Amino acid sequence: MKLFKSLAARAMLAGAALTLSTTPALAETVYQIPSLSDFSGPFASVMPAFSGGREAVFSWWNAEQGAKLGVKLELKPYDTRYDTAQTASLWPGILATKPIIGFSLGGPDTAALQQRLPTDKVPMILGSAANGFGWRPNQWVMSVRPTFVHELAAFVEWYQKTKVGGSRPVKVAMFTTEASPTFADMGKGIVAYAKAKPAMIELIEVVYVDPQPADLTLQLRRVLNAGAEVVLVPGPIQHGIAVKRAMQALNKKIPLVYSMHNSISVLERPLGGIAALEGDYEAYSLAIAGADESDAKRFYNLLSTKYGLKAAWNSFSAIGIAQALVLVRSVEAGARKYGGDKLTGELMYQTLTTTHFAAKDFFGYVGGDVDFSIEAPFPLRDPRVNIGQVNGGKLSTIATGVPVPKLEKW
Repeated sequence: MKLFKSLAARAMLAGAALTLSTTPALAETVYQIPSLSDFSGPFASVMPAFSGGREAVFSWWNAEQGAKLGVKLELKPYDTRYDTAQTASLWPGILATKPIIGFSLGGPDTAALQQRLPTDKVPMILGSAANGFGWRPNQWVMSVRPTFVHELAAFVEWYQKTKVGGSRPVKVAMFTTEASPTFADMGKGIVAYAKAKPAMIELIEVVYVDPQPADLTLQLRRVLNAGAEVVLVPGPIQHGIAVKRAMQALNKKIPLVYSMHNSISVLERPLGGIAALEGDYEAYSLAIAGADESDAKRFYNLLSTKYGLKAAWNSFSAIGIAQALVLVRSVEAGARKYGGDKLTGELMYQTLTTTHFAAKDFFGYVGGDVDFSIEAPFPLRDPRVNIGQVNGGKLSTIATGVPVPKLEKW
């Protein structure tokens, strides 16, 4: 009997030891994060860079931070085809998975979801710049950048001070289109900015053209003859190509200024190489994907060597990384505040609108600190812009942390 009791006791101790050895130190809560994507629409060719950046950041964060918090994020892509109706049709199924936060891609899914997200209680993180008509309170699609007009105004004021000498306004022309609400909003916002800041900018003309123009030589000649010193081209990729070809046809060297979605790293191939863009600029509130050995490039290298990132170093992989960093830092903040196993969409919205995220936590991928609010679904307290330029056949960052001017709603 004593032998039986001894064996039984040993068995119980062995079983307890086995249980302890197989029980994780911290229980893991898994959250499925919807990733609105475009694998079969107009951005299908660049979506692998977007999604690659998102996926690699998740792999890094799950290993480096999530494990410590007992949280794991799983990315679930949904192909919206960059189409409003397709996004709306997919949303009920996405909502059924009870997401706490997700990735937005651009205008179509923002249009489809923005008005219903406050009811559905799911915040979304947008990597693109915001727009004027989205500058309203209680919005749940949060852009990691201010509006396109804020970014362009920051460039204009930097150029006026550093290239014109600050003694007179810089003469500016702009090409955009009225075929898209976002691109039309850029024109409206620049007109309002020029009226409000005549000491900074003399607006020659906002030239509205087709989304895919065949030739813009006549229009460009008109604004150059009127004295334009800088030409803003923040519209579609096709605008960037057409305006540059018109500049070449006119044999002029007036600098062009691009945004992130039609950046120099995107335009150099269709234009026959980066030499065609010598002297041109790009300006936005994210990392410049240039030749510099920057903090952003070093983090990209880490993701490439250790966390499976296959995408090349360009503006689209950078925007995917930036977007994902803002999302995981918000989950991190929410988990620390409320508990990793208690997160909901509503708690994530409260985290986003009450937390001041320091720029140093984003490895140079954002222009400055990130602070969302109920009043504005984009950083508005002190947003900053980075500026890149092609010099000697290389894209280099020539200015970081350029202040964004205060603008009134337009």
